[in-house]
Amino acid sequence: MFYYLFKYLNELDWPGVGVMEYLTFRAAMAVLISLLISMVFGKRLIELLRRKQVGETIRDLGLEGQAEKQGTPTMGGLIILASILIPTLLFAKLENIYVILMLVATVWLGFIGFLDDYIKVFRKNKKGLAGKFKIIGQVGIGLVVGATVYFHPEIKTKVEIPEEVVAKVDPSKVTEIKDTSGETHYMLDRKLPNTTIPFVKNNEFNYSSLLALISENWRKYTWVLYIIVVIFIITAVSNGANMTDGLDGLAAGSSAIIIATLGVFIYVSGNLIFSDYLNIMYIPHIGELTVFVAAFIGACIGFLWYNAYPAQVFMGDTGSLAIGGIIGALAIIVRKELLIPIFCGIFLIENLSVMLQVGWFKYTKKKFGEGRRIFLMSPLHHHYQKAGYHESKIVSRFWIVGMMLAVLSIVTLKLR
Repeated sequence: MFYYLFKYLNELDWPGVGVMEYLTFRAAMAVLISLLISMVFGKRLIELLRRKQVGETIRDLGLEGQAEKQGTPTMGGLIILASILIPTLLFAKLENIYVILMLVATVWLGFIGFLDDYIKVFRKNKKGLAGKFKIIGQVGIGLVVGATVYFHPEIKTKVEIPEEVVAKVDPSKVTEIKDTSGETHYMLDRKLPNTTIPFVKNNEFNYSSLLALISENWRKYTWVLYIIVVIFIITAVSNGANMTDGLDGLAAGSSAIIIATLGVFIYVSGNLIFSDYLNIMYIPHIGELTVFVAAFIGACIGFLWYNAYPAQVFMGDTGSLAIGGIIGALAIIVRKELLIPIFCGIFLIENLSVMLQVGWFKYTKKKFGEGRRIFLMSPLHHHYQKAGYHESKIVSRFWIVGMMLAVLSIVTLKLR
């Protein structure tokens, strides 16, 4: 909203207001306002949650320090959601389809998580929202994101073509862009379900090529395959973030690292000069999501002020489900979903540890009559707690691993 106000004032020749046209300035302001909201108003929300006795009920898992967490305010994800939404509404271009899509995804997933926490806390139902309703909600937003990315006319990529080819293609699909040096680039619009394969030269991959292996006629069903993939990714990453939220600061810190990585991808993919230099997909108008990402980073860091060990508040499903879903949606939008196993490696290993533990236990119980375990406890962070590590050390080391994975992900921009 400030963007439109300053744009109007700029038309009236007010001095200095033109700075709002700069994406980097608006992103910086989004971080600052996000931090302010989460740190200042977050404290008031925590006090309100305490007065309302909105406390976490801790299951006795025999873990060190568990008893002290009993009654700690939960639903702190409301702090994160407010710290993302308000700065984005203030500083982003709200007509941008990518911004609209991420605002919808944030509210949608936040609402599902809020319902889950509300049922746990106020209805005294430890199971919370029934699993099938969570899945329905996640599938619903996956359907919205997938269909929008696939069908919306404003969501497309551009590829540079030589000047001599321009006359041979539809002129309405060619855009002339001049860079800062004055050189003209001819960009051809492409409406293809493409993504990026890491570590591979000429690394674009079209989902329709999978169906072409069956028959060329199957290419017309690419939209079905694409939407199914999007639903799976959003659901998996959302649940992965939810699984990681088991130690003070672990989910918030890990998410800040992941979202900063996605921010790099978004910024360079939306910038003609950087995308040309790095030889990556140029995605027009996606750079506006830098404001959203900046607000997200500020929200996570500000939340850590109260969530770092010893936590004064937990994010609950209100935060964790939304965070994971947002990360999944952003990865799809920036065409980096195949990199998720790397930059979301913490979420992945947490999910895998649970699947392996449960699967092995069931298999051994069926075969030997007694269930056996791979880990002392799952998810993986609880395994290290059982092994005697302090939770602050576990969290710090998980963050370090997350940073290493983030660097490796960014390196794929040139390492092919």
